[in-house]
Amino acid sequence: MKTSLRKATKSDLKSVLDLVKELALYEKAPEEVTVTLADYERDFDQHIFDIIVAEQENEIVGIAFYYMTYSTWKGKMLFLEDFVVKEELRGKGIGKLLFKAYLEEAQKLNVSLAKWQVLDWNEPAINFYEKYNSTIEKEWYNGKIFKNEFKEIIKSMS
Repeated sequence: MKTSLRKATKSDLKSVLDLVKELALYEKAPEEVTVTLADYERDFDQHIFDIIVAEQENEIVGIAFYYMTYSTWKGKMLFLEDFVVKEELRGKGIGKLLFKAYLEEAQKLNVSLAKWQVLDWNEPAINFYEKYNSTIEKEWYNGKIFKNEFKEIIKSMS
């Protein structure tokens, strides 16, 4: 079956969100997806992120969801937030096509670094990235504070 790639349009966002939810289920955290389609539409209109979609027979079967960020050490970076192919189609080369397109976008944008995260237990993903000479850092921890915690934490810092 032929796979084609293209940049996402606003009308693709429902399918994108469905794939993100599929990824969250695979990552054992479906309850963590709190973003809405309206959030996606608003932020897409504001050019907060961009998406490359993979299609087969007019159905979106994979995505590379990314945005520009900045490293004080390296300069412009393109961050791959989510990279997912429908579970039943994994291992058929769609991920390779999407990852190549993401790297081509990084090259086109002249960034110093293409970056992403991968869960330490996700061996298939780690193996995929290592196949392309990716550096998988093990010494960094992720830090985060959620929106509903901002007010209380800020208050505690006064």
